[in-house]
Amino acid sequence: MKFKTFYKLFYMHRFKKASAVLKLYLYIVLPIRFLLNTFFFPKKMDLDLLERTSPDLYKKNINFLFEYFNSDKGEFFVDQYVQPIKKNYKKIPAHGYSKFYEKFFCDKKEKQFNILELGSFYGNACASLFFYFKYSQIYSGDIYPDLFRYKSKRINNFFIDNSSEYSIKKNLLNKKVSFDIIIEDGSHFIKDQIISLFLLFKKLNPGGLFITEELDFPDTRKDMNINNEKPTLKNILLSIIEKKEFDSKYISEDDKRYLLENYAFIKIFKGNVNEIAFIKKK
Repeated sequence: MKFKTFYKLFYMHRFKKASAVLKLYLYIVLPIRFLLNTFFFPKKMDLDLLERTSPDLYKKNINFLFEYFNSDKGEFFVDQYVQPIKKNYKKIPAHGYSKFYEKFFCDKKEKQFNILELGSFYGNACASLFFYFKYSQIYSGDIYPDLFRYKSKRINNFFIDNSSEYSIKKNLLNKKVSFDIIIEDGSHFIKDQIISLFLLFKKLNPGGLFITEELDFPDTRKDMNINNEKPTLKNILLSIIEKKEFDSKYISEDDKRYLLENYAFIKIFKGNVNEIAFIKKK
């Protein structure tokens, strides 16, 4: 983890709200806190080595793998969103998406897929997918790629800002690679969810799946939809299911037409707290 990433994750919001005196205090404390945290940063794990020492991981179900690698997609996880020095190892309830992933993934385990996750953070879900799909290439995109704690010849880690159409086009749309599975687990802001789906649906191979996690965040969390804009992505997907018209300033007519002409089905499920959407391409 770079110093700049550490600042943005754990201190930037405090600086924005701080008085002049508190800012001076934070300027002094920040480099000290960063140095102390460096002793607790997770070490990079070589998955190519792990597959040789622990081949049984290839036989495990998706929830076992999510929990083994501490992804919040499973039933339980250790909170990974605190400063490393503050991390404790008590497991807490996670999103509980495993049963839905297993339902859609179980007959595809032996496929040679290209799988993309946006918003990979430490990469714990990517490591899980690495062992679930033993013949697949995993692509990990995040605004903080320096956080990624795994390495393998089957994993490609890169920078992307899924709040920016320019970044999506530069780092994905303009590349030759296409995907069989795209998992969008990025910022969850209303705009970011919408443009990620409608821009990247063209990068899905026929029969591919686009998955949006925490679909309901812009409907239930003020910080994910500050101006209470409508429609949210959930509103849009429900309109498509119900064959109703919709419009959004974040969607071009071409991208809207492409998705409507090429989606096979849309399924929305509720995990332990939040919702997840599976959009399949024809």
